[in-house]
Amino acid sequence: MKYMVVSDIHGSAYYCGKMAEIFKISGADRLLLLGDLLYHGPRNDFPKDYEPQAVVAILNDLKKYIYCVRGNCDSEVDQMLLEFPIMSDYCVLSLSKRAVFATHGHIFNKDNMPPIQSGDVILHGHTHVLEAEKFKDCYILNPGSISIPKGGNSETYGMLTDEEFMIYNLDNELVKKIKF
Repeated sequence: MKYMVVSDIHGSAYYCGKMAEIFKISGADRLLLLGDLLYHGPRNDFPKDYEPQAVVAILNDLKKYIYCVRGNCDSEVDQMLLEFPIMSDYCVLSLSKRAVFATHGHIFNKDNMPPIQSGDVILHGHTHVLEAEKFKDCYILNPGSISIPKGGNSETYGMLTDEEFMIYNLDNELVKKIKF
């Protein structure tokens, strides 16, 4: 299975629309959203074309493809508008040889590891900084942010397969890659 992985949309209709376009032509089977969907949050500036209701419409059109976890800016009010579940702090996906613990990153991360086995993957957003590295005996992956990147990065998303995680910018240029 191939997953498109996106984090930290933060209410940007512009970048959510770009994400939807990319997803439709990517060949990905599922769209994995790592939280912070609608609200920009008190620490962030408004993203380009901040229109949470437009983001709701775009995401609801893709609901049959979406797996999602709750970000620190997501709320029960957001869930009332979205037609797919967003309130779980994590989900666990199975790749061919390893488990993927997908979460937003504000609870589980490098400093607070979830209970995983050697070779497994922690996949999170939250920092808005892309990452793909071996850490101790597992992998830490972060697609960066599709709308409010930090750390000198551009807007990015990830593609996850059984063999690798690739991070792309919105011009479809490979930014970072790690093989498992």
